[in-house]
Amino acid sequence: MNRKVKLLVTAVVVGAGIIVGTQWPTSAEGESTAVSPGSVDDPVVTKSYVDSKIAAISGSGGSTDTPSKDTDTESAVVKIINIAPGQMLITKDGAEAVVRAGKAVAYSPDSNGIADVTDGTDIKSGSRVANNHLILFPRGGRGLMPEPGQKNGLTVMVTGGHEIKDQPKQ
Repeated sequence: MNRKVKLLVTAVVVGAGIIVGTQWPTSAEGESTAVSPGSVDDPVVTKSYVDSKIAAISGSGGSTDTPSKDTDTESAVVKIINIAPGQMLITKDGAEAVVRAGKAVAYSPDSNGIADVTDGTDIKSGSRVANNHLILFPRGGRGLMPEPGQKNGLTVMVTGGHEIKDQPKQ
């Protein structure tokens, strides 16, 4: 009888081990701490959703995509401007331009110039501006004008606030 009891106890222990081993979750199953991107535990969100949550936390109450009073609605639009001899293009803060046709000269009311982003140089007032170079106007009141003596005007692509004025008399 002793032998039958040992066999029965062994069978119960082995059976219990098999049952516990198959029912016990492993790290390869759903109990892992790592989540896969895009799953229910880690959803993908859009930039506008994150921006709206940040705006709500910071107290602005609105989306950061809404233009403020200082933002010019034409700032994202590229316009083709023709500048006649005797006229000049005056830009607002942060405007950009590319001279497409004609010979242009930089204009600045002070000693600071405009930035030639293509070459990485500063163009002083009165210096020639190369065609097909991206020009950045860090401050308003600066601009471009046709080179003196040029009979044809300029064709310029402009992004940002700008206006056309007559050149100052010298």
